[in-house]
Amino acid sequence: MKLAIIAGTPGAGKTSILLHTIAYLRQNDVMPAVIKIDCLFTDDGARFERLGVPVRVALSKDMCPDHFAIYNTGEMLSWARGQSADILLNETAGLCLRCAPYVDQCLAVCVIDVTAGPNTPIKVGPLLTTADVVVATKGDIVSQAEREVFRERVMEANPKCIIIEANGLTGQGASELGNAMLHAPELGGDQDSCGGEDDCEDGSAAMRLRHNAPLAVCTLCTGEVRVAKRHHIGVLRHIDGFMEYKGE
Repeated sequence: MKLAIIAGTPGAGKTSILLHTIAYLRQNDVMPAVIKIDCLFTDDGARFERLGVPVRVALSKDMCPDHFAIYNTGEMLSWARGQSADILLNETAGLCLRCAPYVDQCLAVCVIDVTAGPNTPIKVGPLLTTADVVVATKGDIVSQAEREVFRERVMEANPKCIIIEANGLTGQGASELGNAMLHAPELGGDQDSCGGEDDCEDGSAAMRLRHNAPLAVCTLCTGEVRVAKRHHIGVLRHIDGFMEYKGE
């Protein structure tokens, strides 16, 4: 089985382009299983179900959706194998854009909106810089010059990526993305990494993230709502860039 993780900026059209890509995969006798991760609500599950593929929807709620996706990778793989899927398509909502949910054995796809501005590829960080494929959407509503500048910024941030110009309405780019998925490597396994744990069975034992997640060790992360600094401990960064640890 293969794994593709589709992440990107909010409202970039991840679901729309993925729907067209699934139709292309089905035409090539490939059965995908889809897991849609969102924060609080999504009705995209019904859209995927209409394509006749196995779908599972998960809400991260108080947890960062990318962290949620990383933490549940093994369980998602087990579910997809139970569906006899050829490839698992994991669409994650993304939140802060600093997280990159890609594991080393997946096809990493970043969907990004051209209308967000020419500096967006630089602002996004590892979500784009560690991706195998960058799908640029909504290019039809900006000028050719703006598209070229955006493309150059993507290449500056990630020279090794494949850039696909896509349109979620017409399906442009779906076949290119589908072909990238068809040629993605199969998931491997390293039983020496298991140690007798459950992750041996789900295949996540040997997986590693391509980039570390951002610092998330502070009282705000655990539910503190008071604003004054005296109420906060953990790893904290000041506005001048100074970082400190407060606590035991």
